[in-house]
Amino acid sequence: MRRGGTVQHSVRRAIDSAAATLAEAGIASARWDAEELAAHLTGTERGRLALLDSPGDDFFGRYRDVVAARSRRVPLQHLTGTAAFGPLMLRVGPGVFIPRPETEALLAWVTEQRLPARSVIVDLCTGSGALAVALAHQHPAARIIAVDDSAAALEYARRNAAGTAVELVRADVTTPGLLPDLDGGVDVVVANPPYVPDAAPVEPEVAQYDPRHAVFGGPDGMAVIAPIVELACRWLRPGGVFAVEHDDTTSAETVELVRKTTLFEDVMEHQDLAGRPRFVTARKQGGAID
Repeated sequence: MRRGGTVQHSVRRAIDSAAATLAEAGIASARWDAEELAAHLTGTERGRLALLDSPGDDFFGRYRDVVAARSRRVPLQHLTGTAAFGPLMLRVGPGVFIPRPETEALLAWVTEQRLPARSVIVDLCTGSGALAVALAHQHPAARIIAVDDSAAALEYARRNAAGTAVELVRADVTTPGLLPDLDGGVDVVVANPPYVPDAAPVEPEVAQYDPRHAVFGGPDGMAVIAPIVELACRWLRPGGVFAVEHDDTTSAETVELVRKTTLFEDVMEHQDLAGRPRFVTARKQGGAID
């Protein structure tokens, strides 16, 4: 018992020291990250760290290394190789955009929509496949197409979509006339495109590690959103629904862009889990999803 108590005390002290190091590096979630890294290295959960009998002979050396990497602002998800998204634990790493909790609000909105059992869903700028895979689990009979122009991102999406029927397509969503066979036959189009204005300041984890083309969307952040709105208008069948994420500074511009097509109705702004304007939804005129 004494030995177990000594080990647990040593692990706690290591975590306390790591949290202080990460806080000094400017990481707001320092304690959380310190515990997550310890849990990852010991193959346990954060809540069970206090129950560890032994963290392994090489734990403390490996822990110092990953804490040092995190203090250099290497993303936590790159160090663990995973990112939580809704009910999913996705594989991520260098070369793919790390899914954010903000996008879970968009997922929740789509989940609330009444869809045909065999609906057709398209996820644009899929990245790790977060939205496509989550929707595949919710709608196992649906045809789900996930589109991205990055081979590296699609490789992560392929691993995350294993065991589902998600179809992966490598394509640039700004290409005119993309995938004409989908015209008028899609029930849902969702997109989390690059939308940060080029000059906007971002955290070091984003600036140094997220793929730039998956983050920045032109001078005003709207360069990719505009062609996505056109695709959704062309692909959706009457009554089909559309949801697109945007920067928290461009909600009004996104609403205006969607309304200008004249083929959308029920255009609405939505906030993310932190209360910031984050995505816009609409329904194509002419029908309702059964």
